[in-house]
Amino acid sequence: MTFPGIVFSFFVALLLGSLLHLWRGGDLLRLVLYLSLSLVGFFSGHFIANLLSIRFLKVGSINLGFGILGSVLLLGLGYWLIPEEQR
Repeated sequence: MTFPGIVFSFFVALLLGSLLHLWRGGDLLRLVLYLSLSLVGFFSGHFIANLLSIRFLKVGSINLGFGILGSVLLLGLGYWLIPEEQR
């Protein structure tokens, strides 16, 4: 994985986490949670695709398809498992 690939991966993963926070709202702690879950999910999906030699929406050295899939799955799991505060 090259340095530009890492920067691009961070950008895509942080964009996904930010979009979920924009859509569902929440406080600063929830934003940090979404961003960290998105990063972990994206890089997990990327590395699992590399281990299994799966090429789905590969952009340069990045498995973008499985990265996005991993990020969305982990964001969905985190949103489902961690309850929102009642106002």
